Amino acid sequence: MSESAAPTTQIDSQIWTTIDYEKNGKQTGFLGVPQSDNLAGWATHFLPIAVIKNGSGPTALLFGGNHGDEYEGSVTLPKLVRDIDPAQVQGRIIVVPMLNRPAGLNGTRLSPLDGKNMNRAFPGERNGTITSIIAHYVANALIPLADLVVDVHSGGRTILFLPSINMHHVADAAQMQRMLETAVAWGAPYCFVYRDVGGEGLLPSYAEALGKITLGTELGSAAQFTPELLQLTESGLYNILRLHGILDGEPEPRREPAKIVAAPEREDYIMAPVSGIFEPFYDLGGEVRAGQPVGQIHNPEEPFSTPRPVLAQTDGMVMARRALPLTRQGDCVVTLVRPFSL
Repeated sequence: MSESAAPTTQIDSQIWTTIDYEKNGKQTGFLGVPQSDNLAGWATHFLPIAVIKNGSGPTALLFGGNHGDEYEGSVTLPKLVRDIDPAQVQGRIIVVPMLNRPAGLNGTRLSPLDGKNMNRAFPGERNGTITSIIAHYVANALIPLADLVVDVHSGGRTILFLPSINMHHVADAAQMQRMLETAVAWGAPYCFVYRDVGGEGLLPSYAEALGKITLGTELGSAAQFTPELLQLTESGLYNILRLHGILDGEPEPRREPAKIVAAPEREDYIMAPVSGIFEPFYDLGGEVRAGQPVGQIHNPEEPFSTPRPVLAQTDGMVMARRALPLTRQGDCVVTLVRPFSL
């Protein structure tokens, strides 16, 4: 796969921008998204964006805040823009620090303006709701420019997660190998190959299908916004930009090799059989055998009745588990992984 970005093309979008994607130097500005609501018939939603460009070379496209309750990217990406001098760059870095800004300002996973999940909206629609309009612009104007696409996520409020760099298992072996190499270079403890069980329309899926080197992350856990995890987010971004030759220098050497794991089966994502209060039996990193209970669900309406066990159907290590005790039927309560290799 070539690591040279395609030239900017005009697309049919409602969104306009103050940014010139072909201009050398550092630019900060915004995408203007037209809006009309009960408080303003004519309005514009301003979505911050930055570009750092120097000469020719590959393009990195970096997103934070795809989900509004996940702030690791929204803090570290602006810091990266502030700190990097264009002279350190060979190519281009495009940064959107809070992709679903209405949700980020509201502290919710979904946008309060239309109730939509940005990470289920791709490739979007020109004339859809605000979430779909933004996804349409990203899919048609930004992702085609990129060689490397990074979508920084965390567990938000609802999931406890081992820190990991994530991807799907794509059919192109060379693309998959390059994605794994990039994920390992980040320096996180785990690389996680996952399966979509919560619906289609993900930003990473769209970019992967175009052949882009694409990474997601789960670098926070149940909104635990810690200095350690923020440092891992920041250092990893620098590492992969250096690996791809976009930023001067070499990636920092890893202290320990990353463990590459996968949850390829639908049964690896254990859903609550009933609603109630989920009591976990395993912490993150625990080893589970098929047939063993990973926890149990208490019925608050019948508190003296026997809790309902939640059984594993596969063997594996606990990669993630539900952080909120109150659980609905069908919520994922535990995700199990096993070692992965190509």
